[in-house]
Amino acid sequence: MNNPKRPKNTHAHYHAHIYFEEQTLLFAINLSEKIAQQFPLIVGRIHQKLVGPHTKWSFQVLFDHLAFDEFIAWLALNRGDLSVLVHAQTGDDLLDHTEHACWLGDSVAIDTSRF
Repeated sequence: MNNPKRPKNTHAHYHAHIYFEEQTLLFAINLSEKIAQQFPLIVGRIHQKLVGPHTKWSFQVLFDHLAFDEFIAWLALNRGDLSVLVHAQTGDDLLDHTEHACWLGDSVAIDTSRF
């Protein structure tokens, strides 16, 4: 277990990337459906392949600073054992996925060579 930086509401816009594997796919699908039902947020597709700099299967949720506190608190309680990357959306992908990156659960390697 590692000790990554925890999310703080310091930017205008955010992405949450929720990581899963084959054995947690059903849990991830159910979680994405619950998010879509309970929050007026943009929930992305379930990717059963590597996408962009992400080294595990994932789906993303887009939200802003107004939804941050409620959504992150809910996600922290409902994510199970899944790791979640929460990062600012500033337009600088490298900084967003590194310096502006925070975690719920353990951190997951990010392939920064993709930027």
